[in-house]
Amino acid sequence: MEPALENKNVWIDLADAREAMLKGAGEGVRVAVIDSGIEFDHPDLASLKRGDDLQVIESGVQAEVKPGDGSDVFGHGTAIAGIIHRLAPAVEIGSFRVLDAFNMSKTDIVREGVRQAIDRNYQILNCSFGCGLAEHVLRYKSWVDEAYLKGVHIVAACNNDDFRKPEWPGSFPSVITVDFGNFHPGDVYYRPGNLVEFVANGENIDVPWQGRKRKLISGSSFATPHVTALLARIVSVYPSVPPLQAKALLHQLAKPWSKELAIRAITASK
Repeated sequence: MEPALENKNVWIDLADAREAMLKGAGEGVRVAVIDSGIEFDHPDLASLKRGDDLQVIESGVQAEVKPGDGSDVFGHGTAIAGIIHRLAPAVEIGSFRVLDAFNMSKTDIVREGVRQAIDRNYQILNCSFGCGLAEHVLRYKSWVDEAYLKGVHIVAACNNDDFRKPEWPGSFPSVITVDFGNFHPGDVYYRPGNLVEFVANGENIDVPWQGRKRKLISGSSFATPHVTALLARIVSVYPSVPPLQAKALLHQLAKPWSKELAIRAITASK
């Protein structure tokens, strides 16, 4: 591959971007998994390049940031890290625990976790969660806009029941938002006309889980890291690519959507 570009004003050739996406391993890219923690000593993650390990907890009226302990309180974050590592093995992955043992969180906890990742210069944020509370939209917009202005890419999941249902951060146009279906792990599809524009493999995925176990699981949460990993391959070659240019490249690099694929996606969601 050609050396990484440093000039943000250079438009990336589509053929070069495709080569990066197909052949890259994610060298030099830092991905923040904003989730339930990562079980770093899981056998599937033995070769993982480990980044920060932080947890954000509620402390009175404020969010408190504490060092992590290499654990996952639910299993979800370990699964996300495992998928990213499988597809982009050279990526450095940091854990920012914002979800609790019930895989739930609060908007202010999420916001603080994201800002910790941005401050630590992670290029990609994997956000396999969503908030559907309309009154919280501006609180999500604040950090989504901050990430955009700083050139940080956000890849998010959508609602598993209806991808058209507004959720944040996925319903912001600057975010790469992913639905799930039954597809090849290296494939990503572009579905225009929706805020949830991308669809990737997320059905019956064999993933590492809490307690050094493995699990078969489905959902948009697990399609999202497939796209995160493919994006990391591109960013590894073109580290200065802005979020909207990266998203536009994925529009062109993704496979086209069809009615037949829509049926497969609906079947996967049932």
